[in-house]
This record gives sequence, C-alpha cells and structure tokens, in this order.
Amino acid sequence: MHANDRGTAAPSKSRWPAWVLYTAAGYNLAWGGMVILQPDLMFKWAGMAPINYPEIWQCLGMVVGVYGIGYAIAAQDSVRHWPIVFVGLLGKFLGPVGMARALLSGTLPRAFALTCVTNDLVWWIPFGLIL
Repeated sequence: MHANDRGTAAPSKSRWPAWVLYTAAGYNLAWGGMVILQPDLMFKWAGMAPINYPEIWQCLGMVVGVYGIGYAIAAQDSVRHWPIVFVGLLGKFLGPVGMARALLSGTLPRAFALTCVTNDLVWWIPFGLIL
C-alpha cells in the first residue's frame, strides 16, 4: 500500500504483469533474432530438411520480434496497453491451432511442436490473468 494525495492508503500496483511481459519481450526478441540469423536451426533440430524459402521463416522471426517490442511497451502499463496483450494472446491461441493441423496431417514432425510449447502454451495463463 502507498499513500495517495489525500493521505489515505491506496492499493499497490502489482508488478507481476510487468515481469511476465518483460520476460515475454525478451523471449520473443531472442527467438525472433535466432530465427532471423539462423533460419535453418529449428528445422535441423527437428530432423527436417532446410526450407526452400528461409526468408519466409525469417519474416516470421521478425514478426515474433516485433511482438517482443510490443510486450515491452505493454509492460510499462498492462492495463492501458491491454490490446497488445490481447493480440498477443490471440496469436498464442491460433498458433497451436495451426500446429495441431500440421501434426494431424503429418506435414510437421512432433519435435517441431516444441516451438508451440515455448512460444505459445506457457503464456496462456499469465496473459489471460493480465487481461
């Protein structure tokens, strides 16, 4: 609690949303940078052939990195910047939908689904609680 202008106690602003969003920002910037600088790395790790057009994958890395910048902005005031968190959560729900489709059709190996765990699933609860 801290005192407001009238000298009465006001509730303290919780810091965990900022911590979550700064963590998400750092993760997204790191993952996006890795994909931009080494677009074949995830494919090699999953035992897949390198993709024919790495620029498309690098573009996805750029988008993920831009989300990281958005999360850093939202960390300053998650209530004011809730639309950034909402759009991020929406992407984190839709990404696994596409991954599930790819896994069920057999176009991607199961190992590649790890990207959904770290990029999407781990953020569902904290982003949902922030909203």
